[in-house]
Amino acid sequence: MAPPEDDGWSPIATEWATRWGGFADPARRALLDAAAVGTGVRLLDAGCGSGELLRLAADRGAAVAGCDPSPAMLAVAGRSAPEADLRTGGLEALPWPDGAFDVVTAVNALHLADQGPALAEVRRVLAPGGLLALAGWAERSRNELGVLEAAVAAADGEPPAEDPEDRLPGGLEAVLAAGGFALVAADLVEATWTAVDDEALVAGVLLGEDVGTKGELGPAVVAAAAPFRSSDGVVRLRNHLRWAVGRR
Repeated sequence: MAPPEDDGWSPIATEWATRWGGFADPARRALLDAAAVGTGVRLLDAGCGSGELLRLAADRGAAVAGCDPSPAMLAVAGRSAPEADLRTGGLEALPWPDGAFDVVTAVNALHLADQGPALAEVRRVLAPGGLLALAGWAERSRNELGVLEAAVAAADGEPPAEDPEDRLPGGLEAVLAAGGFALVAADLVEATWTAVDDEALVAGVLLGEDVGTKGELGPAVVAAAAPFRSSDGVVRLRNHLRWAVGRR
Protein backbone atom coordinates (compact mmCIF):
# COMPACT_ATOMS: atom_id res chain seq x y z
CA MET A 1 0.00 0.00 0.00
CA ALA A 2 1.45 3.40 -0.97
CA PRO A 3 1.44 5.93 1.87
CA PRO A 4 -0.72 9.04 1.57
CA GLU A 5 0.88 12.22 0.30
CA ASP A 6 2.03 15.25 2.34
CA ASP A 7 1.37 15.40 6.06
CA GLY A 8 -1.66 13.17 5.91
CA TRP A 9 1.11 10.89 7.21
CA SER A 10 1.17 12.30 10.71
CA PRO A 11 -2.05 10.83 12.11
CA ILE A 12 -1.12 7.35 10.86
CA ALA A 13 2.67 7.29 11.26
CA THR A 14 2.79 4.66 14.00
CA GLU A 15 0.14 2.48 12.38
CA TRP A 16 1.91 2.77 9.03
CA ALA A 17 5.14 1.55 10.58
CA THR A 18 3.37 -1.38 12.23
CA ARG A 19 1.36 -2.54 9.24
CA TRP A 20 3.58 -1.63 6.27
CA GLY A 21 6.97 -0.46 7.53
CA GLY A 22 8.92 -3.65 6.89
CA PHE A 23 7.10 -4.63 3.71
CA ALA A 24 9.71 -3.18 1.33
CA ASP A 25 12.71 -4.70 3.14
CA PRO A 26 13.53 -7.11 0.25
CA ALA A 27 13.95 -4.12 -2.06
CA ARG A 28 15.82 -2.13 0.58
CA ARG A 29 18.32 -4.95 1.05
CA ALA A 30 18.74 -5.27 -2.72
CA LEU A 31 19.51 -1.55 -3.00
CA LEU A 32 22.03 -1.65 -0.18
CA ASP A 33 23.74 -4.67 -1.73
CA ALA A 34 23.86 -3.13 -5.21
CA ALA A 35 25.22 0.15 -3.82
CA ALA A 36 27.81 -1.72 -1.71
CA VAL A 37 26.66 0.10 1.43
CA GLY A 38 28.96 -0.72 4.32
CA THR A 39 31.25 0.80 6.91
CA GLY A 40 31.83 4.51 6.43
CA VAL A 41 29.46 4.99 3.51
CA ARG A 42 27.54 8.26 3.88
CA LEU A 43 23.91 7.47 3.08
CA LEU A 44 20.83 9.67 2.86
CA ASP A 45 17.39 8.04 2.73
CA ALA A 46 15.21 10.69 1.10
CA GLY A 47 11.60 10.22 2.12
CA CYS A 48 12.77 7.94 4.91
CA GLY A 49 9.33 7.40 6.41
CA SER A 50 9.49 5.29 9.55
CA GLY A 51 13.21 4.58 9.18
CA GLU A 52 13.47 0.90 8.19
CA LEU A 53 16.16 1.49 5.55
CA LEU A 54 18.13 3.67 7.94
CA ARG A 55 18.20 0.81 10.46
CA LEU A 56 19.35 -1.69 7.83
CA ALA A 57 22.09 0.65 6.56
CA ALA A 58 23.30 1.60 10.03
CA ASP A 59 23.59 -2.08 10.90
CA ARG A 60 26.00 -2.37 7.96
CA GLY A 61 28.17 0.41 9.39
CA ALA A 62 26.96 3.27 7.22
CA ALA A 63 26.73 6.85 8.48
CA VAL A 64 23.03 7.46 7.96
CA ALA A 65 20.82 10.48 7.48
CA GLY A 66 17.16 10.76 6.59
CA CYS A 67 14.61 13.37 5.64
CA ASP A 68 10.84 13.32 5.37
CA PRO A 69 8.13 15.98 5.14
CA SER A 70 6.29 14.47 8.12
CA PRO A 71 7.61 15.25 11.62
CA ALA A 72 5.58 12.33 12.98
CA MET A 73 7.26 9.92 10.60
CA LEU A 74 10.65 11.31 11.57
CA ALA A 75 9.81 10.71 15.22
CA VAL A 76 9.13 7.04 14.44
CA ALA A 77 12.33 6.86 12.38
CA GLY A 78 14.29 8.33 15.27
CA ARG A 79 13.19 5.48 17.50
CA SER A 80 14.22 2.95 14.85
CA ALA A 81 17.59 4.56 14.06
CA PRO A 82 18.57 6.94 16.88
CA GLU A 83 22.04 7.42 15.40
CA ALA A 84 20.60 8.92 12.19
CA ASP A 85 20.84 12.62 11.30
CA LEU A 86 17.12 13.31 10.71
CA ARG A 87 15.80 16.53 9.19
CA THR A 88 12.39 17.67 8.02
CA GLY A 89 12.24 18.19 4.28
CA GLY A 90 11.19 16.92 0.87
CA LEU A 91 13.24 15.71 -2.06
CA GLU A 92 12.95 19.03 -3.87
CA ALA A 93 14.93 20.86 -1.15
CA LEU A 94 17.30 18.53 0.70
CA PRO A 95 18.68 20.30 3.80
CA TRP A 96 22.35 19.26 3.37
CA PRO A 97 25.31 20.83 1.58
CA ASP A 98 26.70 19.87 -1.82
CA GLY A 99 28.47 16.53 -2.02
CA ALA A 100 27.44 15.40 1.46
CA PHE A 101 26.63 11.77 0.56
CA ASP A 102 27.97 8.75 -1.25
CA VAL A 103 24.54 7.13 -1.68
CA VAL A 104 21.02 8.53 -1.76
CA THR A 105 18.11 6.10 -1.53
CA ALA A 106 14.43 6.73 -2.23
CA VAL A 107 11.95 3.89 -1.68
CA ASN A 108 8.36 4.59 -2.74
CA ALA A 109 9.19 8.28 -2.39
CA LEU A 110 10.31 9.86 -5.67
CA HIS A 111 6.85 9.58 -7.25
CA LEU A 112 5.49 11.86 -4.50
CA ALA A 113 7.94 14.62 -5.45
CA ASP A 114 8.34 17.01 -8.37
CA GLN A 115 10.70 14.71 -10.23
CA GLY A 116 12.89 17.21 -12.09
CA PRO A 117 13.80 19.35 -9.06
CA ALA A 118 14.12 16.23 -6.89
CA LEU A 119 16.64 14.60 -9.20
CA ALA A 120 18.60 17.85 -9.42
CA GLU A 121 18.71 18.06 -5.62
CA VAL A 122 19.90 14.46 -5.35
CA ARG A 123 22.71 15.18 -7.81
CA ARG A 124 23.68 18.23 -5.76
CA VAL A 125 24.01 16.39 -2.44
CA LEU A 126 25.83 13.41 -3.98
CA ALA A 127 29.60 13.35 -4.17
CA PRO A 128 31.07 12.81 -7.66
CA GLY A 129 30.54 9.17 -8.58
CA GLY A 130 27.86 8.81 -5.93
CA LEU A 131 24.86 6.53 -6.35
CA LEU A 132 21.11 7.10 -6.47
CA ALA A 133 19.19 3.94 -5.50
CA LEU A 134 15.45 3.85 -6.25
CA ALA A 135 12.74 1.30 -5.49
CA GLY A 136 8.98 1.19 -5.82
CA TRP A 137 5.98 -0.95 -6.65
CA ALA A 138 5.99 -2.99 -9.85
CA GLU A 139 2.96 -2.95 -12.14
CA ARG A 140 -0.32 -4.02 -10.55
CA SER A 141 -0.50 -7.23 -12.60
CA ARG A 142 2.50 -8.46 -10.56
CA ASN A 143 0.88 -7.63 -7.22
CA GLU A 144 -1.85 -9.60 -5.50
CA LEU A 145 -2.64 -6.42 -3.58
CA GLY A 146 -3.80 -5.07 -6.94
CA VAL A 147 -6.74 -7.50 -6.86
CA LEU A 148 -7.90 -5.95 -3.59
CA GLU A 149 -7.32 -2.40 -4.82
CA ALA A 150 -9.42 -3.12 -7.92
CA ALA A 151 -12.22 -4.50 -5.73
CA VAL A 152 -12.14 -1.37 -3.57
CA ALA A 153 -12.29 0.86 -6.66
CA ALA A 154 -15.26 -1.08 -8.03
CA ALA A 155 -17.10 -0.92 -4.70
CA ASP A 156 -16.47 2.83 -4.61
CA GLY A 157 -17.70 3.30 -8.17
CA GLU A 158 -14.27 4.22 -9.48
CA PRO A 159 -12.41 2.84 -12.53
CA PRO A 160 -9.38 0.65 -11.85
CA ALA A 161 -6.17 2.62 -11.46
CA GLU A 162 -3.64 2.64 -14.29
CA ASP A 163 0.05 2.00 -13.73
CA PRO A 164 2.31 5.06 -13.90
CA GLU A 165 5.34 4.66 -16.12
CA ASP A 166 7.80 4.26 -13.26
CA ARG A 167 6.04 1.04 -12.19
CA LEU A 168 6.47 -0.57 -15.60
CA PRO A 169 9.53 -2.48 -16.88
CA GLY A 170 12.28 0.03 -17.59
CA GLY A 171 10.47 2.81 -15.74
CA LEU A 172 13.00 3.39 -12.98
CA GLU A 173 15.84 3.13 -15.48
CA ALA A 174 14.17 5.92 -17.47
CA VAL A 175 13.92 8.04 -14.32
CA LEU A 176 17.64 7.62 -13.69
CA ALA A 177 18.48 8.49 -17.29
CA ALA A 178 16.30 11.60 -17.11
CA GLY A 179 18.32 12.73 -14.10
CA GLY A 180 21.64 12.14 -15.84
CA PHE A 181 22.53 8.97 -13.90
CA ALA A 182 24.30 6.04 -15.56
CA LEU A 183 22.60 2.73 -14.83
CA VAL A 184 24.55 0.39 -12.53
CA ALA A 185 22.00 -2.35 -11.85
CA ALA A 186 18.25 -3.01 -11.81
CA ASP A 187 15.99 -5.91 -10.94
CA LEU A 188 12.68 -7.11 -9.50
CA VAL A 189 12.15 -8.58 -6.02
CA GLU A 190 9.21 -10.32 -4.36
CA ALA A 191 7.68 -8.93 -1.18
CA THR A 192 4.86 -10.55 0.78
CA TRP A 193 2.36 -8.65 2.91
CA THR A 194 0.49 -10.58 5.61
CA ALA A 195 -2.72 -9.87 7.53
CA VAL A 196 -3.46 -12.19 10.44
CA ASP A 197 -7.23 -11.58 10.41
CA ASP A 198 -9.94 -9.52 8.72
CA GLU A 199 -9.47 -6.57 11.08
CA ALA A 200 -5.78 -6.31 10.18
CA LEU A 201 -6.59 -6.85 6.50
CA VAL A 202 -9.10 -4.01 6.27
CA ALA A 203 -7.00 -1.71 8.46
CA GLY A 204 -3.95 -2.26 6.26
CA VAL A 205 -5.59 -2.00 2.84
CA LEU A 206 -7.73 1.00 3.86
CA LEU A 207 -5.06 2.65 5.98
CA GLY A 208 -5.88 6.29 6.61
CA GLU A 209 -9.58 5.99 5.77
CA ASP A 210 -12.22 6.94 8.33
CA VAL A 211 -14.39 4.46 10.20
CA GLY A 212 -17.36 4.99 7.89
CA THR A 213 -15.33 4.33 4.76
CA LYS A 214 -13.81 1.21 6.28
CA GLY A 215 -17.29 -0.02 7.14
CA GLU A 216 -18.50 0.65 3.60
CA LEU A 217 -15.56 -0.77 1.67
CA GLY A 218 -14.24 -3.34 4.14
CA PRO A 219 -16.54 -6.16 2.92
CA ALA A 220 -15.18 -5.76 -0.61
CA VAL A 221 -11.63 -6.08 0.75
CA VAL A 222 -12.48 -9.22 2.71
CA ALA A 223 -14.27 -10.84 -0.24
CA ALA A 224 -11.46 -10.07 -2.69
CA ALA A 225 -8.90 -11.54 -0.29
CA ALA A 226 -10.59 -14.96 -0.18
CA PRO A 227 -8.29 -16.60 -2.80
CA PHE A 228 -5.26 -15.58 -0.76
CA ARG A 229 -6.48 -16.82 2.61
CA SER A 230 -4.92 -19.97 4.08
CA SER A 231 -6.65 -22.50 6.34
CA ASP A 232 -5.46 -20.63 9.46
CA GLY A 233 -7.28 -17.48 8.32
CA VAL A 234 -4.11 -15.56 7.45
CA VAL A 235 -4.08 -13.58 4.20
CA ARG A 236 -0.76 -13.55 2.37
CA LEU A 237 -0.36 -11.32 -0.66
CA ARG A 238 2.62 -11.86 -2.96
CA ASN A 239 3.78 -8.64 -4.55
CA HIS A 240 6.79 -7.33 -6.47
CA LEU A 241 8.94 -4.23 -6.22
CA ARG A 242 11.29 -2.85 -8.86
CA TRP A 243 14.64 -1.31 -7.98
CA ALA A 244 17.41 0.45 -9.90
CA VAL A 245 20.73 2.07 -9.04
CA GLY A 246 22.45 4.81 -11.08
CA ARG A 247 25.79 6.60 -10.80
CA ARG A 248 26.21 10.37 -10.81
